[in-house]
Amino acid sequence: MEHRARKRFGQHFLHDRNAINRIVDAIDPARDDRLVEIGPGLGAITLPLLERVDTLHAVELDRDVIPLLKEKAGGRNLVVHHADALKFDFGALAEEIGTPLRLAGNLPYNVSSPLLFHFLSYREVIRDMHFMLQKEVVDRMAAPPGSKTYGRLTVMLAADCEIQPLFNLRPGAFSPPPKVDSAVVRLRVREQPALPILDRERFARLVAAAFMQRRKTLRNSLREFLTEQQIAAAGIDPSARPETLSAEEFARLAAA
Repeated sequence: MEHRARKRFGQHFLHDRNAINRIVDAIDPARDDRLVEIGPGLGAITLPLLERVDTLHAVELDRDVIPLLKEKAGGRNLVVHHADALKFDFGALAEEIGTPLRLAGNLPYNVSSPLLFHFLSYREVIRDMHFMLQKEVVDRMAAPPGSKTYGRLTVMLAADCEIQPLFNLRPGAFSPPPKVDSAVVRLRVREQPALPILDRERFARLVAAAFMQRRKTLRNSLREFLTEQQIAAAGIDPSARPETLSAEEFARLAAA
């Protein structure tokens, strides 16, 4: 029986064989890697990955595809966790199977940013991540300061990851085809944070506040955090707008 993609889960099933091969080659898993697939769906990259690793863990929200996945796996070592990846405890999984984890998958476009922030909260146990995402999101992830796509996601990821856009995917590679272009991205988690962040919660709140009012100057958008004099003392122009600041400059403001 054919399983139809569900809109509420943001499902778009990958079926393009060339795209699947490129993704698996980009992940390049070793036999003993602790690989975790997010949202395996109907198993497009699950099955090729299973040929390359001893054990593959998968986190899947749609309970109806799980029997289909296990049937397709044909007795190979696939461990499916029926759970919402947004709430899944990757720390507990790492404790159970060892570290570092490697994450991969086709992320639902409607919750891709919250998922990325959730994964980042487990950065200590993750080595890298390979995801299919909306191209617009990948552009934001890798955007330079001063560009229109530069924002909160860019700054938060820059603190902990090296971002490498790999290649684009056409809508026809998926069923049903999404209305937007897609891209595959690699995130390598840094062993040491790139920025001197003393208080991550404060850093996150400050960055969120700045970009919530991205057209306003820092003296206005950050007035609940810092005075104009404190911003200037950190070596930053209070009349600057958030999208012109590097991640390192945001870290300086958070420290101030």
